[in-house]
Amino acid sequence: MLILRNWAILFLAAALQLSCFPSVKAEEIPELQAKSAAVTSRDGQLLYGLEPDLMLPIASTTKLMTALVVIENCDLDQPVEIQPAWCGAEGSSMYLKPGESYSVRELLTGLLLVSGNDAAVALAEFCGGSQDAFAAMMNAKAKSLGMRNTHYLNPHGLNEAGHYSTARDLAILMCACMENPAFAETIRLRNAEVGGQTLINHNKLLSGYSGCIGGKTGYTKVAGRCLVSCVEREGTRFVCVTLSDPDDWNDHIKLFDWAFSHFEERVFGAEELQYQVPVLGGSEENVLAVPFEPLHLLVPKDQELKVCAELPFFVFAPVLEGDEAGRLTLYLQDQPLAETTLSYGGSVPVK
Repeated sequence: MLILRNWAILFLAAALQLSCFPSVKAEEIPELQAKSAAVTSRDGQLLYGLEPDLMLPIASTTKLMTALVVIENCDLDQPVEIQPAWCGAEGSSMYLKPGESYSVRELLTGLLLVSGNDAAVALAEFCGGSQDAFAAMMNAKAKSLGMRNTHYLNPHGLNEAGHYSTARDLAILMCACMENPAFAETIRLRNAEVGGQTLINHNKLLSGYSGCIGGKTGYTKVAGRCLVSCVEREGTRFVCVTLSDPDDWNDHIKLFDWAFSHFEERVFGAEELQYQVPVLGGSEENVLAVPFEPLHLLVPKDQELKVCAELPFFVFAPVLEGDEAGRLTLYLQDQPLAETTLSYGGSVPVK
């Protein structure tokens, strides 16, 4: 543990967007085949973008939103009887047949692992009543997530004018999806047994790249190859998106290699930062002041962060645990980066 005195300064590292990182030089960025790309932190902070706001067709990466909306609005164990109109969808399929019964969870597995268009239709109509109504739910969720350049018209991503998104928006979506336990548990499965058949996940990175915990492929002739993936190593997580990329697997590996070589996640909380405040008239001479909530920051590996604690020179007893003690501010190149409240880590009664 690190004990620091009042107005102490500790030099660490922190993160802003790529334009604020002088250590990340243009020549260090990988060359890509993608028309559009984005790499973000776990909270959607853009670290690298290649035309990240270019609105493009997104093929089956659409199903990320389909899955999230279904998970948030349905009982995953509820049975779904397959209707004739839901079967025989164009493109990839989990080969549903009329009259069969699956749970919502099983249909989600087919949706995410083998990109079943029939599963997408079944889930959309079961959850929303119709595909149009479900698309409205998808758009509402996109708006709530801050996906400003996205519009959905269907649950599967087959080509339709007016159905589009961006690399930045899909990264925001994937970040939200990976915070959902039911989604994260399903998307990382390499295979699953559903309805007597073995479903093999289309995401090659799960077995081919260390730390991959999820991803969604997509392809149509109009959209080209689309890929969204997520990798986590030792607590550091990145999301990568490429659109219209003929070499998407290799480009994702390049981008993740680049991200992990330049950044890492650090936590600044009570275990990392503690400050002693003298107590007058108390049963103890000092009381600890600690961050009220941990700060989770993405750290450029060769940048310095100045951490400043603003605290009283002393405090009178009694002191109550949890009461506000001061402020903790983190600076990068003399610019405020993050701020949190310092609170007392224990109580000190009057002596």
